[in-house]
Order: sequence, then C-alpha cells, then structure tokens
Amino acid sequence: MRIRSLFAVDAVIMKSTGELLTALRQLMKNLPNNLGTISAYIIPSTDAHQSEYLAAHDERCAFVSGFDGSAGTAVVTETEALLWTDGRYYQQAGKQLDTNWKLMKDGLPSTPAIDAWLAKMLQPGSRVGVDANLITAAAWNPLQTSIKTASCTLLAVTPNLVDLIWKEQPPAPHNQLLPLATIFTGHSVFEKLTVVREKMVEKRASVLVVSALDEIAWLLNLRGTDIDYNPVFFAYVIVTLEELHLFIDETKIVPTIFEHFRENGVEVRVHAYDDMHRVLQRLAVASPHLVWVSSGSSYALTMLIPEEKRFHDITPINLMKAVKNATEAQGMRNCHIRDGVALCQYFAWLERTIAAGTPVTEISGATELERCRSRQQHYKGLSFTTISASGPNGSIIHYHPLPETNRPINNQELYLCDSGAQYLDGTTDVTRTVHFGKPSDEEIRAFTHVLKGQIALSTAIFPRRVKGQFLDTIARKALWDIGLDYSHGTGHGIGHYLNVHEGPMGIGIRLMPNDPGLEENMFLSNEPGYYKDGKFGIRIEDIMQVTTADVGTNFDGRGALTFHTVTMCPIQTRLIDVTFLTQRERQHLNNYHRRVYETLAPLLREIEDQETLAWLERETRSI
Repeated sequence: MRIRSLFAVDAVIMKSTGELLTALRQLMKNLPNNLGTISAYIIPSTDAHQSEYLAAHDERCAFVSGFDGSAGTAVVTETEALLWTDGRYYQQAGKQLDTNWKLMKDGLPSTPAIDAWLAKMLQPGSRVGVDANLITAAAWNPLQTSIKTASCTLLAVTPNLVDLIWKEQPPAPHNQLLPLATIFTGHSVFEKLTVVREKMVEKRASVLVVSALDEIAWLLNLRGTDIDYNPVFFAYVIVTLEELHLFIDETKIVPTIFEHFRENGVEVRVHAYDDMHRVLQRLAVASPHLVWVSSGSSYALTMLIPEEKRFHDITPINLMKAVKNATEAQGMRNCHIRDGVALCQYFAWLERTIAAGTPVTEISGATELERCRSRQQHYKGLSFTTISASGPNGSIIHYHPLPETNRPINNQELYLCDSGAQYLDGTTDVTRTVHFGKPSDEEIRAFTHVLKGQIALSTAIFPRRVKGQFLDTIARKALWDIGLDYSHGTGHGIGHYLNVHEGPMGIGIRLMPNDPGLEENMFLSNEPGYYKDGKFGIRIEDIMQVTTADVGTNFDGRGALTFHTVTMCPIQTRLIDVTFLTQRERQHLNNYHRRVYETLAPLLREIEDQETLAWLERETRSI
C-alpha cells in the first residue's frame, strides 16, 4: 500500500487565501454554461463517493480555505467566507484559517447550521450553488427546503468552480488493483452477490447503485491505493438481478483482475468510469422495478433515477460488511495481536531512548512506530496519519506532526499516540497516552476517569440491536461526574483491511440514522478522552468485538451482547490513581493485562526480544 511520508505537508499552516476567494467570487458572478449568478457557493470536504478521507485531487475545501481536516464545509458568499467543522478540529481550524475566514464551531448551541445561516443572511431571490456530485441526496433535500423557505434557490453547479481556479490541481489517481484471496475474505464475490440479490428481491428492486468505495472494494474482494491509508480505488458498481457492472479506469483491469473475477465465479461488464451517469440513467428508466440507491449517494446520481422508482436505504453491502464473517473476525483478532507486538516494541524503545537522553521527536517517534509495524506479517501500510502528540499538541484531537509543529517527546509531558495499520487480514486503530516521568495530579485524575469510562463501556451488557448512541453516556459518565467531557465520538466501526472509520454503526452523541443496532461480530472502537487546550490530551482507545453475553433472562429472548477487547497493548498504570477505581474496575484491568502478557510474551520470546519482554512484564503487573 502506498504510504504518504510523515514529512509531507499537504496544506500550509495559515495559507493566504485572498486571491483564491477573489477568483472564486468572479466565477460566482458569471457561472459556466450560462447558469447565471449565485450569491453563495458551498464547498464540502468530500469527493463524488462521499469519502471521509480524500485523494489530493479532491481536497477542494483545503485548497480554498487552508483547513485540511477530514470534516469541514466551506461557504463563500459575495462578502464572507465561513468554515463549519466539529469539535475535533476547532483548534486546528483556528490555526490554519487566515483572516479572510470565519470559523463556525459546529455542534455548539450558538452556531447555526449552514442552511439556517444561509436562510437568514441571503436576500430573497438569491441562488446557492453546490456541486451535486459532492452532496448527498440526504443532505440536498433538507438544504433545498430550508433555502426555499427564505425564497432562495439551491442550484446544482457544474463544473466544479474550485477545479476551475485550481491551476495545479493534482490528477485523479489511477493506481493498480490488488486481488484479495478468499483465505482473507472468507466469502467469494459470487457468494456475496447471491446474498445481495436476495436482499434486492426482498425489497422489490432490480437495480442496486453502489458508490461508496469501501463497499465496492469489499464486494469485489479487491483493494487499491487511490486514497492514502484507505485501501480503496475509484469506481462505481451497478448490480442488477442478472449482471454486474463495474465503472473504472479500464487500464486497471489487467488480465490478473479478470482471472480474479473468474476464480470468484462472476462475470463483470466493465465500463469507463465516466460512463456511470449515462448507464445508470438508461438502466433506471428501463427497470421494471425499484432502483435501490443509498441516501448517502450523491444527489447527482440520485436525480438520474425517476422519483417513482427510487428506493432510498443503506445498501445491503453496508450491513454485510459491518458484520464480519468468521474468517474476517479471526483475521481482525490475529492482526491486533501482531500489531500489539509492534506497539510494545515501540513504547519499550521510546522509554529506553528517552531515559538514555537520546533526542526523539513526534516525527522520529512516529517513524520508528511505522518501522516496528512494517516487520509484521501481512503488513500493507498505515491506516491513517499517526497522531504522535507531545504535551500541548495532544490537546489537538486530530493533530499529526509536521516539521513546523514537531516537538520533542520527553519525560516532562504527556505523550498521546493514536495510530493504526492495514494488514491483509484486518485493520487496527489504537491510542495510548503515557508519561515517562512524574505526571501531575491533574493529569492522573483526568486519565483515571477516562479509564473508568473506557472500562465501563468495554464491560457493558446490552440488548441485541441496541443502537450505539444509547451506549455513549456509559463512557462519559465518569468524566461528567467531575465536570469533564470530550468533543468527539466514543466509538466508530472499523473495516477489515478497509477504511479505519466504517459505518453504519457507531457510538456517539450524534444520531446515526442508518445505525441498524449492534450485532455479534461487529467491531468498534472504544475511545473516551479529555483535552485541556494548550496543555495536554488524553485518549485511551481499543478495538472491541461485539460478542454474545449470558445474563439473566437474556432480555426476554431478545439476546444479550457485550464487548471483547481485541487490542493488545498495556495501559500505563503510572497514570492511574487506584483509589478512584472500584474493585471491579481494578480486576478488569488486571485481567486485561494478564491476557495481553500471556498473548504477546510467547511471541516476543520467539523473536528473542528480551528488552520488550521485560518492559511488557513490568507494564502488565497487577495493581
């Protein structure tokens, strides 16, 4: 898997945006294709497949605003430029936006939603433009309704205005595909398609539109490198009851890919990537039944389907992918064990290096961690940019080190490391917060209460199909009890050698309308935290497998579930005030540490890594 260098700088801190905004506003006054004038232009930070992380070609919001976080929406009017982003990125956006921009802190009661702001600020008769490829149907409809109440109009603008002013826009990537064998996937493409078509028949649909890149990769048992850290490739798929249509850069379909499809028992009709809209429109019109399209697909695709034939729901692939089959689940457990070896080697090395007085920085530390992982079997690359954050940098929730911000890792400050890897048999994501000296009472108190919340969630027992939103408070209560909180979600789904953030389920305050409820063999993160602006950050993150629980009346037959932690890495006991823990919490941590030791110690003995083994033995001692 292609790995972006840790030293690469894709966005300049505090980029000057005045000339770009002037050029954009000139286009807004005279739209291409004789579309007239718009008073506001919306620039989402997504691509035509609604990806969370983007190829450089699609980083339009970052290009215009200078803010390169994974969640942001820019709005440019004749006189103002505003950026909406959530609590994960308040600090980052504040540092990256220049004086031309106003930061809108999404999620705060005082911050209006984009549609409410537009409806209030625009004059009646105004038009608002957006690239319909970059906005979902689920987002387009309420936005259009809200703007219409202010006597304004929402307009699909093509081509994208940012593309017209981006003189050195990187080309769209077209990288090689990687077939993934059934020893890793568990099921062939034929078997997956059989289930998909059964679901289509149940819903009276004869056409299924698949635009999410991870769904396409999972369905076809293929992986790619078109987006850094995300093993996906740019394509569309249309499934009918008789045919499988793949829309892709045809140079990618080399003989080995056709052989892959033959081995998986399917025939594929290959089309050019740009033919998707034309073929979809033809198939939708000809379809005798419903056309199934996710509300998370772009409005540009959705509007091609006759309204009376549209069936809006998350695709069956989304749910099938979220519930890991037996092979995938075993792979997830196995890769977390190997990942645990690498993590222990890194933290043991880091402690030794600092104790010896050898300089180590956030960047050199992240580089060493990557080196440790690269030695593990089935390793393919990182699953996201490593968050290697020392001291105050840890308070920036999605920080990653750049030469301009690089700090030493030392024994005077907390060090937060959030990292993950892609393996052929799974994806990892883990955060540990450590201190190599004497932590303050404030740091210990906060860390201990983060841990209490993390333990509370990992030991929760709940009914089958309960939605993740209802579990969020369990992880926050210990922090709330002492007046602390965190401004990000508590847990996200994770892919199987796929995207590190995977829906449709999650654990957080915000409603996830497509959350089907938790089921056995879903995998989610458990990551409460606390961040003191400009001082330090604390997060403890594990990946958990949803498993069955045996309790009481089993919720009157509904079924009981709980979590099993698959991450294998000690939690630093130096940062714990044991007097804050209950006996049950102490026992849980001791049991976890015993399991980590018993799992990893034999592997470290096998490779004769005595230094890491000694560190592991010390770090997993009972408290």
